[in-house]
Order: sequence, then structure tokens, then C-alpha cells
Amino acid sequence: MHPLIGLVQLLGIGFGLYFMMLVIYTMWGLTHPHRQTYASALSRNLPGDPSELDVPIPFEERTVKGANGDLSLWILQGKNADGPRVVMTHGWGSSRQGGLKRIVPMLEHASHVVLWDLPGHGDSDSIVRLGSSEHHELARVLESLEPDQPTVLYGWSMGSGITLAFAKAFHKEPVSSCIIALICESPYIDAITPARNVIRLRGVPYRLNLKPAILLLGTFFGVGPSWRGFARDQIAKDIRLPILILHGDADPVSPIADAKQIASAAPNAQLVTIEAGGHNNLWSDEINRKEMVDAMSGFFDQLSDQA
Repeated sequence: MHPLIGLVQLLGIGFGLYFMMLVIYTMWGLTHPHRQTYASALSRNLPGDPSELDVPIPFEERTVKGANGDLSLWILQGKNADGPRVVMTHGWGSSRQGGLKRIVPMLEHASHVVLWDLPGHGDSDSIVRLGSSEHHELARVLESLEPDQPTVLYGWSMGSGITLAFAKAFHKEPVSSCIIALICESPYIDAITPARNVIRLRGVPYRLNLKPAILLLGTFFGVGPSWRGFARDQIAKDIRLPILILHGDADPVSPIADAKQIASAAPNAQLVTIEAGGHNNLWSDEINRKEMVDAMSGFFDQLSDQA
């Protein structure tokens, strides 16, 4: 055998091993993001729970039994006794702590606010399933709460898709009978979209490895390589509840085009676009925050008028 043939074979084997390890690494990273816990919040000089906000908020901590482990949640008393309960579902790589920067204006309109950690995030067990089945865990959280209390579901990024998936999958079930509206912040349509953008922004390889990783994860999660039933715009078509969609038009993770498509598909949705808003600064930038608060206040006023 010619030495060059042996060299080519060796290089091919090496590339194959590199490719396989890169795909496995990508799958692991997507299903095991860094956990945002109390300790990580302290390390970043951020409040670790509602009692550590500038104006401390009393809260109750609970644990709910999930499909593959315990789910951790906080329950906070709102300022409007006649208002709805708000259940907030965070995005990929975040946790219930991500709700703390959103909580103060929410409490003005709510009787209670519930923040919970998705599986594989914060203090909750299991791994991340990228929104493929977490709406079943949201159902478990809702089942643990007092029934028959009007409830608004609020999700951001991956959590917005989980919120939509729950509203469709459980719309005929008793657990959803109390749901009166949805708020979706920075939604996207397909699972691969934010994964590609996050990996690209981090400067990590994605062109060869991401698509195979997503296909394999879809198979592992039971939705198949095509991620059947995941497309959020198709889910939104069947949801007749009022939906408020909040999205920055400069979002580098969840494209504004996705939000527009979801809003167009839903029978009863309104899209509020935050000019120059990104993915992570809708609540940290003062101007963006005011627009977000104004949009939410108007939405809650509409719900109150319709009650």
C-alpha cells in the first residue's frame, strides 16, 4: 500500500473521531448548560432570591415532583388581590432567578407570581430537553397550585415556546381551565435557531456539528430527527387565548422574523417590538424596560376590562 494512502486513511479516521467527539460535545453542552443557582448569583453580585432584591420580597419555596426529579419554585405574594396569578417560565441557561429582574412590575398586576426552575436548570433535577417536553413539567407545577385561580403564563425565550406548547397540548385538560392569557418574550420557531446563534456568538464550531447534534437529540427526546410538533408558529395557530408577544428587533438569538410569524399565525396575538432591543437587555436597559412595562401594563388592563 502506498504510504500516502495510509496517511489519508489515518487522517480520515482522525477526522471521523474529531467529528464524533464534536457532535457529542455539542449535545452535552445543549443539554447541560451552566446552572444559575444561589451560589452563582452571589458570585456575580446578584440577588440570589426575592428576599435579596433592593426592596426585599417575602416568598414561599416549594418542591414539586417532576417526571424525572424534583422541580424547585418560589411563590410570591402580589399587590393586586383581584389580579391573576402569573406563572413564569425561564429560558435556556437561565433559572427562576432570571425572573427577579422582571418581577417588580409583574407584582403590581398579580395576586401571586410563581417562578420555577425548568429541569436541568437552577435547583431542579434532570437534563434540559430543549423545550421538547417541558410543557408537561409546567402542567405539574400548575397542578400543585390552588385550582380555579385565573392565571397568566409568562415565558421568555425557550420558556415562551414551552408556554405555547402547554396551551395547545392541555387546552382541553382541567389543569388549563384557569389559563386566561399568555405572555411570550423573545420566542423562536425551531429548536435549532437559538442553538445555532448562541454557539456562533460564543465562537464555538457549529457548521458541521450542530445539525447532527440536533437530529440525534430529537430522536433521543422522542420527537424524531425532524422535531415533529415543535414548530411554535404551527402551535400558535391553535391557541385562541390572548397572547402578548414582546421582542427586540435586534435580537441576535431569537430572530424578530420568528416573532412576527408566530404573531401572524395566532388568532388572538399582539406583537410589541422593542426598537434596538436584544435578547438579554429588554429588562436591563432603562429605555427597553420602560417599553416592556408599558406593554405589559396595557395587556393586563385589557385582561381586567374583559374579566
